[in-house]
Amino acid sequence: MSENKVFIFDTTLRDGEQVPGCKLNTNEKIELALELENLGVDIIEAGFPVSSPGDFESVSEISRIIKDATVCALSRAVQNDIEIAAKALRHAIRPRIHTGIGTSDYHIKSKFNSTQSEILKRAVQCVKWARNFTDDVEFYAEDAGRTDNKYLAKVIEAVIKAGATTVNIPDTTGYCLPHQYGEKIAFLVNNVPNIDKAIISCHCHNDLGLATANSIEGVVNGARQIECTINGLGERAGNTSLEEVVMILKQHKHLGLYTNINAKKLNPISRLVSDTMRMPVQPNKAIVGSNAFSHSSGIHQDGFLKDKLTYEIIDPVEVGAEESKIVLTARSGRSALAFRFKKLGYQYNRNDIDMLYGEFLKLADIHKEIKEDNLLQLAKQYQPAEAIVA
Repeated sequence: MSENKVFIFDTTLRDGEQVPGCKLNTNEKIELALELENLGVDIIEAGFPVSSPGDFESVSEISRIIKDATVCALSRAVQNDIEIAAKALRHAIRPRIHTGIGTSDYHIKSKFNSTQSEILKRAVQCVKWARNFTDDVEFYAEDAGRTDNKYLAKVIEAVIKAGATTVNIPDTTGYCLPHQYGEKIAFLVNNVPNIDKAIISCHCHNDLGLATANSIEGVVNGARQIECTINGLGERAGNTSLEEVVMILKQHKHLGLYTNINAKKLNPISRLVSDTMRMPVQPNKAIVGSNAFSHSSGIHQDGFLKDKLTYEIIDPVEVGAEESKIVLTARSGRSALAFRFKKLGYQYNRNDIDMLYGEFLKLADIHKEIKEDNLLQLAKQYQPAEAIVA
């Protein structure tokens, strides 16, 4: 396996499902799991089996049908959790148990009323329990973003020695600035003697809007797995957005990193997840929002119509989106108006457009957006003699 590959760990079915109102039944989870595998996701976190009989069933059924991707189940650092996860994964071709514990002082003192040495013992123990069932064990150091780096390195070294093959460094609260998170990953790369025995994973939350930036900083500094969700769904403000990190790595080829994701399937799966989880995608969402490839400013429209690269760095076709849109508003210019008329079959010269433009602006001040019917009415009402209708 190339050391430049970034593994995509999708947790839409687990962390993404934690969004209020986004609960999925088993059939819905199966449908989405198959589409995630078709997308090219490397690891599918199918659920938290001990949390409910329904989640156990979902993980179990997904384990039966997924052939290429690794199927992962979450657990706490509790023996029963791990045993239940193993049972749910028993039919998986490539099973992974994802177990761990909080490592920041906030978690150690407030959540567990414990000590660093005791948490270290529990971290090692949970990995050993998981290794009884599979060779693929991922350890998460919850709230690693706010964990002291020296203690974090000590924990990571110990769990790798115990058998962890992936070490997850979550910015659980979305607290870190990108350079801080990148430096944390670099610190582990340089200070954990056995770090070469495991893959470092980024699991970033979006409380400050930095999940994508932090994940990219993570892989730039040596991580080789990103944990993310379709549409950035997840607890509170959400998780790292799969479509964003995939396209960043695809656009910035100088980083020398790549994924196995089929980018043309990003918009279709975004819509499917949105419909299935009953969670609309914000229009200005990067890559998959309805306005991601829309242009309404006259200056932008003119530049785009002369050369798409002036204002678009991604071809919509590349990510399975509809073609770019020239949206007519009161901010639009003459070139956009002429373009839209031409799409309707009307070929106007510059003088014609100058005459029509004033009437267009009157309409645009009334309507938020000028639609096709408005243009047809305008063409009919103010049709110049020279107009050619295709």
